[in-house]
Amino acid sequence: MSGSEPVRVRRVYDPPGDGDGTRVLVDRLWPRGVSKERAAIDVWLKDVTPSDELRSWYHQDRSGARRDTFVDRYRTELGDPAHAEAVDRLVGIVREGGPVTLITAVKDVADSHVPVLVDHLKHVMKRT
Repeated sequence: MSGSEPVRVRRVYDPPGDGDGTRVLVDRLWPRGVSKERAAIDVWLKDVTPSDELRSWYHQDRSGARRDTFVDRYRTELGDPAHAEAVDRLVGIVREGGPVTLITAVKDVADSHVPVLVDHLKHVMKRT
């Protein structure tokens, strides 16, 4: 992604910022305790998230020992037809111009699916 196509990441519990641009929720479930108005979500892309099975498997062991396998499995999922269609939609949103902010409810963003998704998005945009 170039500087003209910035992608940011923010938690849904933070107030929306003036520079957020298009706010894309990248969680499978709607965040608890957050109204649609407060979240200010423009697009909800459930299919860019890990499958329920992968997410459950990853969260069974909080020690971090599963991280590398999770990343590999999630990258594989992102290439399947359902995920790829949602990734293509996200690429289209980014290419429309203006900032795009990926919104998530996870507590530890760095240890979630979001950095994997951002990295995958960068690779897809370089290829196309």
